[in-house]
Amino acid sequence: MDTAEVAVYVGRWRPSSVPPQAAAFARGVIAQAAPEGRERAKNLLWAAGKLAGWAIPLGLEPVPEVLLHPSVTERFTAHAPGLTGVSRRTLRTNLRFVARRVVPQLCPPDLPLPRERARAPYSAAEISGYLALAAAQPTQARRMRAAGLVCLGAGAGLIRGDLRDVRGSDVTCRSGGVVVAVRGARPRAVPVLARYHARLLAAARSAGTALICGGADPGRRNLTNPLIRALDGGTGLPRLDTSRLRATWLAEVAGLLGLATFMQAAGISCSQRLGDLVAGLEPAGEAGAVRLLGARRP
Repeated sequence: MDTAEVAVYVGRWRPSSVPPQAAAFARGVIAQAAPEGRERAKNLLWAAGKLAGWAIPLGLEPVPEVLLHPSVTERFTAHAPGLTGVSRRTLRTNLRFVARRVVPQLCPPDLPLPRERARAPYSAAEISGYLALAAAQPTQARRMRAAGLVCLGAGAGLIRGDLRDVRGSDVTCRSGGVVVAVRGARPRAVPVLARYHARLLAAARSAGTALICGGADPGRRNLTNPLIRALDGGTGLPRLDTSRLRATWLAEVAGLLGLATFMQAAGISCSQRLGDLVAGLEPAGEAGAVRLLGARRP
């Protein structure tokens, strides 16, 4: 359908379910928006008609500068009665489109906001290099603490307070693998990836009931800094970053779960959708988690 035919369709749009004044407002703004195709015009007309039918009885003037103001359209899509969640999202999208075409001065473009990207995981060779540097530390205690830091980060995905608060007694052999009991705001049991078992168990035995990464106060924010400096050996390795250690664990676990294959097959690219799906599922018990993450002891 060409532009002239769409314009004729818009001009004739007078549904019985939309009050005449609301329909007139819709015809006027959609004519200015000049949508491509009858179906697109129909969807935009219904959105504008719904908006006007809600706003006019409230005493709002049916002019674009008033009804298409972001504060009005947002209030309508959030609070108008009788709409489903899907309808609210569709209406908001369509009304924003119309407003950008008809009253662009009210819709300045969104400024890009900084987005934190996932840290790049370390390669297997880099992890081996850090473990070699840990093994080369001058004292037994320093060797155990440095190895424990790498294993807790890359082998169990711990970071920040969870990492600083782990004691040797929190690392145990059970459920067919090695498990770290995490304290703090999100207490949980985390299976350790198999190749880190021996080193982490040695570090845990060395620490006993003390903190694996050293120190006496887990609340001290720079607790891991001395260990990170010790592993900065000038051997061509990047500076050790606990966030990248966690990213290394996340990437390996995602591979074990076949996450990339699943997301490609499902056509999912947004982690929010995964979060919505997982919220309705019951996680496996500890033994199941150990089996699933490939953390069973050899």
